[in-house]
Amino acid sequence: MKTSQNTILITGGSAGIGFEIAKQLSAKNNHVIIIGRNQERLDKAAAQLQNVTAIKADVSNVAEIDALVSRLQNDFPQLNVVINNAGAVQLNNLISGDIFEKAQAEMFTNYLSIVRLNEKLLPSLQQQPEAAIVNVSSIVAFAPSISLATYAATKAALHTYTRALRLALRNTTVKVFELMPPLVNTEFSAEIGGAERGIPASQVADEFIASLESDNYEIRVAGTEQFYRLYLSDPEAALKAINSIE
Repeated sequence: MKTSQNTILITGGSAGIGFEIAKQLSAKNNHVIIIGRNQERLDKAAAQLQNVTAIKADVSNVAEIDALVSRLQNDFPQLNVVINNAGAVQLNNLISGDIFEKAQAEMFTNYLSIVRLNEKLLPSLQQQPEAAIVNVSSIVAFAPSISLATYAATKAALHTYTRALRLALRNTTVKVFELMPPLVNTEFSAEIGGAERGIPASQVADEFIASLESDNYEIRVAGTEQFYRLYLSDPEAALKAINSIE
């Protein structure tokens, strides 16, 4: 996949992994459209980037996504790369607390909203000479940690969907990538230990762009690759490892 002269949509592009990817891709002669829910954060991010358009939109809001898709079709008909990065995560106690409401919000943002946006954009993506969809999942797509069980379930769903979508689009011009980071040091992951144990978001962006260039469709960043190998050889050991259980 070429990594220059594209028009690229990045949801959750005003901070964290999304911002680092936007920063690197905008510097490589791409026009980058960043999406986020907070106008102030979008404006701050856009001021640090070149070749960028910032659009306020919530991926979980039907009306806002319909308006976004309409604008993209009118103003950016050359759009050929969609990076589904926006997400929601909350720590949960599975045996007490209001699990359902949190799980519902995570599932809608992390999985169903991506399915919907891809569905709406696929007709125009398929008209491009070369196009790509990138779904950002997680190391926990392979094995859940107890405190992130519902979040992990959304990423497992996204992983399964991404594999099927890649197969469905195999005879088209649309390539389907999955980016699978481990814990990353971002504001998004601060509650779950990202500041103490996470890798830099810039490392995720570096490995992502290198993999995009080489058509490596399953991008297991840093320690995710080693964990994936453990999961394949011994799923129970992987489950214990991610939960720090001896």
